[in-house]
Amino acid sequence: MPTQDIRRQVALALEAVNNKKAEDVALLELPGESSTFTDYFLICSGSNPRQVQAIADEVDERLSKDMGVEPNAREGYQIGEWILLDYVDFVVHIFNTQRRAYYDLERLWKSAHRLTAAELLQPKTSAAKPAAEPASPAVKKRAKKAAAKKAPSVRAAAKQSARGAGAKKAVRKTAAKKTAIKKPAVKKSAVKKRAVKKAAVKPAAKKKSAAKKAVAKRK
Repeated sequence: MPTQDIRRQVALALEAVNNKKAEDVALLELPGESSTFTDYFLICSGSNPRQVQAIADEVDERLSKDMGVEPNAREGYQIGEWILLDYVDFVVHIFNTQRRAYYDLERLWKSAHRLTAAELLQPKTSAAKPAAEPASPAVKKRAKKAAAKKAPSVRAAAKQSARGAGAKKAVRKTAAKKTAIKKPAVKKSAVKKRAVKKAAVKPAAKKKSAAKKAVAKRK
């Protein structure tokens, strides 16, 4: 699909989320190495499950009616905490506030370029390339879908990242507990050694004192 057509679809999705009063809207253009997966992320938040679902419905309806485009996949609609609409060339993520903060896709994809609505609608210029035989639209679509299926799911990647962060915290806590356990043990062993030394010194002192008394009596 031509780049400008994709950008018009993203612009329409952006307009739809704004119409439903979505919060903290972010539009990310993914770097070249991720282009086999998708080109753009549209991320936004709703204050409750109903609003999250309403935003998803608006995006779906506008793109379907105005441009005849249907999502390749929908995920998370029933729960309404994180709805994902996959249009292959771009993906719309609609979160509630807690899930947005927890998965933090902007951090996960920090190499992406943040776009404004004005930048999105500007013609995208590219360097001249040598002429090649154009592939048919059907071939392009199949290739893109195959690449999208092979690429790791955004949800899976975000969940794995969140789990990894949780595992690191758990390791740190365990290490801290082990250190705390070791320290008192070292102190106790040191105290025991001192007590043993004192115990050894006392009988020796008593023996010396008794010897002195015996000598004194003899005199």
